Amino acid sequence: MAIHKLSIDDFITIDYGLIAIHSPLEDYRLAYFLNRELAILLEKSAEDISYSIRGGESGFSRFAYEDGNDTLWSLVQNRHSIVGTQPGSESLFGQAGMNVATSTFLLPELKKVDYILKIENTPDVFALDTVVGSLLTVKHITTAYIIDHNKLKSKNNLIF
Repeated sequence: MAIHKLSIDDFITIDYGLIAIHSPLEDYRLAYFLNRELAILLEKSAEDISYSIRGGESGFSRFAYEDGNDTLWSLVQNRHSIVGTQPGSESLFGQAGMNVATSTFLLPELKKVDYILKIENTPDVFALDTVVGSLLTVKHITTAYIIDHNKLKSKNNLIF
C-alpha cells in the first residue's frame, strides 16, 4: 500500500501582487487619485479590516474594486492611530488618565509604508511595474514600489 503525503505548500499559491505606497494623503483622497490615474473605481468597503492587538481592536480602512476580468483591487491603510487614556498615569498638573496615541500596523515590518495596494487574481500578462510607473506620476505619492511576498512575516494579515 502506497503512502501519499500532501504538503500545505502544494495548495498555497500567490496570485496577488502588493505595492507599497508612501503618501501623506487621507485614504479617500488617495483612492480618488488612484481611480483617476489607473482608470479603476475604488469604493469604500462596508467593513474595515479588523485586527486584534493586546490593547483591544484596531481597524484599517479598505477601498475595493473588482473589474471585468475578476481582478480585485484593494487599497488598505497600513497605519492606524488609536487615541486612548492610559490608566494610572498622572500628568504634571494632577490630571489622571492622560490621552496616549498608539500606532498599529497591518504589516509591522513595513512601518514606514502608509498604504498597501493589493491586486488579486491578476492575469499572467499583468505587469505590476506599469502600475507602479502610473502611481509615481501622481504628484501626491512620494514613492511606490513592489513588495516581495517572501520577505513578509505577517502575510496572514493580508487575508481579507
